Amino acid sequence: MKQKFIAAAVQMVSGTDVAANLATAARLVAEAAAAGAGFVVLPEYFCLMGRQDGDKVAISEEAGHGPLQAALAAMACDNKVWLAAGTIPLRCPEPGKVFNSTLVFDPAGQQAARYDKIHLFGYTGNGERYCESDSIAAGSTPVKVDIGLAEVACGICYDLRFPELFRQLAPFDVMILPAAFTATTGEAHWEVLLRARAIENQCYVIASGQGGTHENGRKTHGQSMIIDPWGRILAQQALGEGVVLAEIDPALLHSVRSGLPALTHRVL
Repeated sequence: MKQKFIAAAVQMVSGTDVAANLATAARLVAEAAAAGAGFVVLPEYFCLMGRQDGDKVAISEEAGHGPLQAALAAMACDNKVWLAAGTIPLRCPEPGKVFNSTLVFDPAGQQAARYDKIHLFGYTGNGERYCESDSIAAGSTPVKVDIGLAEVACGICYDLRFPELFRQLAPFDVMILPAAFTATTGEAHWEVLLRARAIENQCYVIASGQGGTHENGRKTHGQSMIIDPWGRILAQQALGEGVVLAEIDPALLHSVRSGLPALTHRVL
């Protein structure tokens, strides 16, 4: 990373209407670009928070083509930004399941990277039950991508709890985490885990969340934020849709790493 740039974490409260969700995402990406962002990150499930697991399977696309991917390419190209496109459902070999995938597009609208979520969320408690493995096939390959502005490590939501994933990719300048953290787990763990990942990897973290009560009744934590390599929260938003903006500064990253060269002290 050689120069400063503005990054944006987009927060949404996605519903069951794919077209409406895409329109909201396009509006918020344009808002971020108008504010000077060169890199924009959408949240997990931005295109659909369905009423049942099969809803995302029904709208899944083959990798490389489909209306969701075309819309995302257009958002990146129209706004001349690098776009980490939250997650969309891509078809997989397992019947009734999809990959939950982050696609990264360059400012010309060309796909630069794909990351399939590796760790699948499961939780039972407080009257809630989630089991992503019922409808999602796990990915297997960690992904780091050079977006020209910075080297970016990809994670999605539940991946946040598994620091070894990001250790495999270190060093990198920025970690992204599109998410749809539940209100219950988010209140307890979201901020502390994100700040820990920033501190231990001495990197910026851009965390884009779903934030609010959805049509399907699910409640998500929100608190989308951008964190610096010292673990400080630069900007955040509690609930509701919006755009969180902050400057990514290579001088600060280099200062943290040279003053406390923990990455070079790693033994294991």
